[in-house]
Amino acid sequence: MANNRFTIDNIEIKRGQRLRINIDMGSIYDFTDVKMPVEVIRSKKDGPTLFVSSTIHGDEINGIEIARRLLSHKALKNIYGTLIVIPIVNIFGFNDRSRYLPDRRDLNRCFPGIKNGSLASQLAHKFMSEIVLKSDFGIDLHTGAFHRSNFAQIRADISNKKTLELALAFGAPVIVNSNLRDGSLRAAVMQSEIPMILFEAGEALRFDENNIKIGVDGILRVMREIGMIKSRQKIRHKKTFIARSSSWLRAPRSGINMPRIKLGSVVKKGDILSEISNPLGDHKILVRAHESGIVIGMSLLPLTNKGDALFHIAFEKEKKIPDSTLINDYYDNIDPVNAH
Repeated sequence: MANNRFTIDNIEIKRGQRLRINIDMGSIYDFTDVKMPVEVIRSKKDGPTLFVSSTIHGDEINGIEIARRLLSHKALKNIYGTLIVIPIVNIFGFNDRSRYLPDRRDLNRCFPGIKNGSLASQLAHKFMSEIVLKSDFGIDLHTGAFHRSNFAQIRADISNKKTLELALAFGAPVIVNSNLRDGSLRAAVMQSEIPMILFEAGEALRFDENNIKIGVDGILRVMREIGMIKSRQKIRHKKTFIARSSSWLRAPRSGINMPRIKLGSVVKKGDILSEISNPLGDHKILVRAHESGIVIGMSLLPLTNKGDALFHIAFEKEKKIPDSTLINDYYDNIDPVNAH
């Protein structure tokens, strides 16, 4: 945005200034003040405003390390426009190592929020008013839920041309067409007509080096795409599998689940994914793929009850099988823009 005056939480960030701000989120019942840390880099040169947020779910911490490495990257010394980085949105859940807020609400179902609503609603409202509505683009960082891991993927509404352009520029191995959910940050941002993509990779309460590299690289690629980083090199779009739908394969019975495939595996309908047996190793059954596609998520917990979600498979409507080399070679081809 080209306005001369730019403020967050009533603090002005001047052109050419890099500033850390702790947004006041009020206090909890023991009178401890709670602050949301934000770093803003505002260039002297005109350009778009991009926000990068992480840890809306308090235990999804992989994005924190992505944010930390992004903020130390040399490419940020000469940007156009304004970059807003929020490593921890749900500071309440983060301090409790929990996905939720103290009132057990899921923050990502409370947007756009209400100023005088519940704790989650207040946080969502402040984030929208102080960060989102002052931005032109957004990237939100997530991981799998507790005891689940996600293969590196972008989730986006690919029917929106600008959003699809951002998703392709990011360069993750998979783009999943994902419908907007009521109350999610992505839905609220898109309703405000601000293009935004969501990066999913890794598992809760863990750092994953490969996915951290993909995340940093992807954000920098998006910044180049929208003109925040100038480069003489043409952006090389990576091979990306676009999945127009996805679904979870659930356990047909209870027992000990032993996977035979890894995240990112390309599977055909009927392929064996895992074996379930009782604790003594008897009464084995094989779990087979219900669709052909890519395994983009899986349970990490061997203890399985009937109906538990085991494998998340992304596929095209036409059920085409993606090129397996696209997945197997991906981590060997991190873009040089990420080199320090």
